[in-house]
Amino acid sequence: MSLHSIPTVDLSTFAKGDMEAKHKFVEQLGSAFEDVGFVSVKNHGVPQEVIDRFYTAIQQFFALPTEVKRSYEIPELAGQRGYTSFGKEHAKGSDAPDLKEFWQIGQEVQGTASENYPPNVQVQDLPGFSELGTELYKSFEESGRLLLRAIAIHLGIGEFYFDQHIHNGNSILRAIHYPPIVNEPKSAIRAEQHEDINLITLLVGASAEGLQLLNRNNQWLDITAPEGCLVVNVGDMLQRLTNNKLKSTTHRVVNPSREKWHTSRYSIPFFLHPKSEMSLNCLESCTDAQTPAAYEPITAGEYLDERLREIGLKK
Repeated sequence: MSLHSIPTVDLSTFAKGDMEAKHKFVEQLGSAFEDVGFVSVKNHGVPQEVIDRFYTAIQQFFALPTEVKRSYEIPELAGQRGYTSFGKEHAKGSDAPDLKEFWQIGQEVQGTASENYPPNVQVQDLPGFSELGTELYKSFEESGRLLLRAIAIHLGIGEFYFDQHIHNGNSILRAIHYPPIVNEPKSAIRAEQHEDINLITLLVGASAEGLQLLNRNNQWLDITAPEGCLVVNVGDMLQRLTNNKLKSTTHRVVNPSREKWHTSRYSIPFFLHPKSEMSLNCLESCTDAQTPAAYEPITAGEYLDERLREIGLKK
């Protein structure tokens, strides 16, 4: 399946269009998430030059000597800030570690709310790296806010339902490096099949092929973002909240063909999370006598903690 098989929507028509254009966007986005679970978004508002500069910066970071990178790894942060070394994370239900290393940037807030989040790890070896990451984070956050407003309209819960929950939320910007494959992998692929934990994920087009989604017919389909687009998918938190109306799509990153084993792959997903205290109880608008709530009550913080343990980042 080619990249044309996932729908493409234009976020500028929602952000700047008239009521008719806005309504059409909501319809397109809602249908895409209910039918496919993934959507390609153009005119998303994340500046390409910031994306390009950060791509260059992460390539420089991952090229640093292993001992230098490990100096930025802080085990007690469970991978939520700074560096996580190769082979630490695995998919839920899998014992084989994914073939990747990554860097994570989290929320930065002022005042008392800052007590809820550890500070970001500063990269002394690359001047400007941390500031650039924060700039990209804020840009992703704004695009995600607009997408969640459209989702809220689609769900009939009021356009601004998510605003209060994601303001100073627990979102994460992750830079991933899948290094060259040097030995025959025993069982792992670059990223085993999984669903994302958060509300929605916004992904900058990866540097090489490999991303696949599992469609409703149980077929694995190749996904690549068209030039200048983001790929956006539903996460488990939104699936719980909507009582499976919007389904979290299973996806993976497969290994390249053997002749490309010597190449690296980079990608930059933004995992949009709410504040920890947000309730993930199924929305009343998504439950009735025929479809009762499929999930037990839980908060976003409790759910995140549970999932971090399941994927091996938290002990």
